[in-house]
Amino acid sequence: MPKAALTTPTRQRIITAVLQIIGDGGVAAVTNRRIAREAGVSLGSVTYHFETQHDLLRESLLYFVREEARHFTELADQCQTENLDIDDAASLAGQVACGTALDTAHLAPFELYIHAGRDERLRAAASEAFRAYDRLAAQILTALGVPDAERLAATTVAVVMGLQLRRLATGSPADDLVDALLLVARGATDESAGQGLVTQS
Repeated sequence: MPKAALTTPTRQRIITAVLQIIGDGGVAAVTNRRIAREAGVSLGSVTYHFETQHDLLRESLLYFVREEARHFTELADQCQTENLDIDDAASLAGQVACGTALDTAHLAPFELYIHAGRDERLRAAASEAFRAYDRLAAQILTALGVPDAERLAATTVAVVMGLQLRRLATGSPADDLVDALLLVARGATDESAGQGLVTQS
């Protein structure tokens, strides 16, 4: 079985350590010795599970995104099962954002996205990450009955990520995030209603 297919506690500790290290000191701070120390594993374990630093960075980025995707999929499913309106869903999103710790581990993905701009080998992973976010945004918007959800998904993701970066940089509350989501959702609904009136006339 390929090493990439293995899911082991050791591999998980290594990935968690990489994200923590990147959050603390950026991609340049990632060394095998520091990973081994932070993860509490042998140096040989790091090189066994990840042959290159590129493999480490790619898998760490994808792991973070998959965890985020799982988290927000649960949110989307909750929107569907509870028949939430736009205000309720925005409030729920705000609660999720407030529950997201403003810690160095959450800085790591932003560091990795910037690094992907410098390293073409990471761009495929970054693209996969954003596609996952877009799919989830479209699912949540669709669950809310927002028209043209697919078209608005990337904009919604950009708004959320930008405001989350602002929270991480300034420690500001999640109120702006809730307001922005309401603006996008209500704007799309109003635009659709206006187009309907034009069509009828």
